[in-house]
Amino acid sequence: MIEQSTIRIATRSSSLALWQADHIRKLLSKNHLDCRFELIEISTSGDQNRTQSLGEIGGTGLFTKEVQKAVLDHRADLAVHSLKDLPTVPVDGLILAGVPRRAARYDSLVFSAEQRSKLKNKNESLDILNAGLCVGTSSPRRAAQVLSLCPQARVKDIRGNVETRLAKVETGEYDAIVLAVAGLRRLGFGTKIDYELHPPEFYPAVAQGALGIECRTDDKTMQTMLHGLTDAETLAEVTAERSLLFQLGAGCHAPVGVETIIANQMLTISAVVLSPNGTRRLFSQQTGSSENPEQIATRTADDLFRQGAETLLL
Repeated sequence: MIEQSTIRIATRSSSLALWQADHIRKLLSKNHLDCRFELIEISTSGDQNRTQSLGEIGGTGLFTKEVQKAVLDHRADLAVHSLKDLPTVPVDGLILAGVPRRAARYDSLVFSAEQRSKLKNKNESLDILNAGLCVGTSSPRRAAQVLSLCPQARVKDIRGNVETRLAKVETGEYDAIVLAVAGLRRLGFGTKIDYELHPPEFYPAVAQGALGIECRTDDKTMQTMLHGLTDAETLAEVTAERSLLFQLGAGCHAPVGVETIIANQMLTISAVVLSPNGTRRLFSQQTGSSENPEQIATRTADDLFRQGAETLLL
């Protein structure tokens, strides 16, 4: 039992981020009954600027820097992130100490009521997009893959939390939007999903569906506590994926999609790098021991570079 009166958890203030932080609180409280937990809500630069696209804002850590600073400043003891938002370059003084079991990693389409009524079955989802529908997403990865699959679709930037985006598609401002399956299910909106986007047609973001928990590097007590939440298979997967992104020199919002699968102690990485307009799409698949995820990531990055990935990641 780790004795500490109150453990402070830093998190973004969106409903999804708060759900995730509370999920970690519940997991920790099961093993540490004598501890009290407090959520510290932080407004990030990505949350504060809702008018510009993420590409226009630029930079890394748009949804993590301020949350990390709260831990470094001792205003909080740990930080909970959507791991797909966490830059692959470590921050001095912080360590990624906990990676719980991953939720669904895939993306989904949510249609407006008008467009949903036109679908005879879900298999027509991509065909109807190609009829020139307006598709909302703030992710260059998602935009590139939508355009690669459906060149006639019109991609339009969309900002805001999950509820805001759902409201925009429900009012018909967009014909369809792309959202993560995990986020929708966590907030109780799983019934809104009209079509799940799976490989090989559509690849998720690096570490999508996974949570990452950081604490200070000098806080050994907290590291021990968070290590107890880590799922070994999820850790191997996200280590491979984040290593690939790092070696490509790409940021969290780059047009890079990846899927990792572990079976019989072997890890397979399948990755795509796309041009922003989706007209070029590079693909690599590599397999190796799940005990050496970084090595598999290196082979994948090398193969993508041989195909010309650097010209698509500028």
